[in-house]
Amino acid sequence: MTVGDACPAAGIAPDVDLPAAARALVGDLLAMPWGQVSPSIYETGRLVTLAPWLTGHRRRLEYLVAAQRPDGGWGGPGGYALVPTLSAVEAVLASLAPASAGSGTVEVPDPESLLRAAERGLRFLACTLPAIEARAVPDMPALDLIVTSLTDAINDRLARAAPPGLRFAGRLSPPAGVDGARLAMVQAAVRGGAGLPAKILHALEVAGSAARGHPAIRPEESGTVGASAAATAAWLDVTGENGAWTGSRRRAERFLERVVADHDGLAPCGIPVTVFERSWVLSGLARAGLEVDVPPRIVADLAAALGPHGAAAAGGLPVDADTTSVTLHALGLLGVQRAPAALWEFETDTHFCTWPGEQGFSVSVNAHVLDAFGQYLRARRASRKACAPAPSETPGAAADGPADRYRAAVLKLTDLLRDRQRADGSWVDRWHASPYYATACCALALHDFGGRAAAEAVRRARDWVVTTQRPDGSWGRWEGSAEETAYGLQILALTRSARPEVQESFTRGYEFLHRAARNTLENGAAGPALWHDKDLYYPAAIVRASVVSALHLAATSRTAPDQTEDRQ
Repeated sequence: MTVGDACPAAGIAPDVDLPAAARALVGDLLAMPWGQVSPSIYETGRLVTLAPWLTGHRRRLEYLVAAQRPDGGWGGPGGYALVPTLSAVEAVLASLAPASAGSGTVEVPDPESLLRAAERGLRFLACTLPAIEARAVPDMPALDLIVTSLTDAINDRLARAAPPGLRFAGRLSPPAGVDGARLAMVQAAVRGGAGLPAKILHALEVAGSAARGHPAIRPEESGTVGASAAATAAWLDVTGENGAWTGSRRRAERFLERVVADHDGLAPCGIPVTVFERSWVLSGLARAGLEVDVPPRIVADLAAALGPHGAAAAGGLPVDADTTSVTLHALGLLGVQRAPAALWEFETDTHFCTWPGEQGFSVSVNAHVLDAFGQYLRARRASRKACAPAPSETPGAAADGPADRYRAAVLKLTDLLRDRQRADGSWVDRWHASPYYATACCALALHDFGGRAAAEAVRRARDWVVTTQRPDGSWGRWEGSAEETAYGLQILALTRSARPEVQESFTRGYEFLHRAARNTLENGAAGPALWHDKDLYYPAAIVRASVVSALHLAATSRTAPDQTEDRQ
């Protein structure tokens, strides 16, 4: 049956051209190599303060004023409002201050609207910050550094030069449990002229004025510092007073101009995201069995991104276990097998970390490592049956030694994911706001590579998906969304169960996604921002790939009885 045939699971003929949608997705990976990421209130606010000379300054301020919520905050619900609100308030206050040296004359919207926005934001923060509990603060990259630096910056502006007519008195304090100890260390290291770890460069803006033209920091060939518009603007010394070399400065300027030109004057959380986007898109399509002709250049670029220490999401970022694993998995699904030896650098006694020294823990990273190891072992077995050469090993490694180590790691990861499963059958993760993403990562990895030991965990995950479905057939943490519904359908389709309630849930989910797909795929409508960076963001290509994959699964196969379910 071809992708465009009638859906046997739901009995509805899709009116979305799935092969064309998949081809367009892959074509966009080449046409937009920096990636497709939604604008960020946080990063846009940082450009207002750090680069008022940059084209579109007025547009960015108007965007911030328009994006303010009725309660005075910005951004997502609960603790997700913390970082974007701090950034927006500080940016608006900065725009009301006298022009700083080197910024030139910039045009701003109505000062009265900016003043009122600042007041509402300050009142929101004054009420929210003391009351927020540590557990309500989401596990976002550099959150403690950002919250502390912006709180200090706002307090400093209020103390030194509060805008005339501002109806707010007092100071802001960070939430309980968020202190300035790590920020002080980072700022001292920058002032001392030391180089910084690549993962800190992504949030270089927290270093303050000491980051300007820092001689130990070099922009990438693309012009970015830390794959972030805010970090690049923090480094860029437009006056040249700190001795930044001219070529690098011009590259950074061109980078910022291109970023805002591509995002209607605004700035996304992370850019570029080349390897990350390509790996997630291609592995998602291939896992769903959607055959697409991938240009050899993309495959070659992904293979080249895998160095001896792993792969980074893009230039300017450190190598990480997540990107390394998904890149390996994507290449393997495309028929280009690579031994995943680089992942050993991320192994700890208990788990695989995103990068060495990581303070948090991610179930999705460990699920992706399980995908990479499990697929590698499967490829080894297939090559032996076919009497073909095995996938390349680490130079000098014994033929069976690494395989034994990988098998032991698969068992370790299977046990780890089972232990981390919540009582209701779901998983939650530090890189995504929705449990449906984390549960899809874990359930699919366990189903594919966890064996009999994982059968019960997979069944519990599937049951959780069925019982948390919304009345309209969708799934979602805050509201039903196409992205999260796609994850729910992938779990039900790829873990396979013939139980009537699963079949009914699958059909209802497909009907919702079928209705929502045209908006997501053809009209380019963005869903809720659910992915974690310094701010929540929406990776459009990755979400579209999830939707296309889920629709393809519905269009090409009835959910068949699960072998693991039969063994219980």
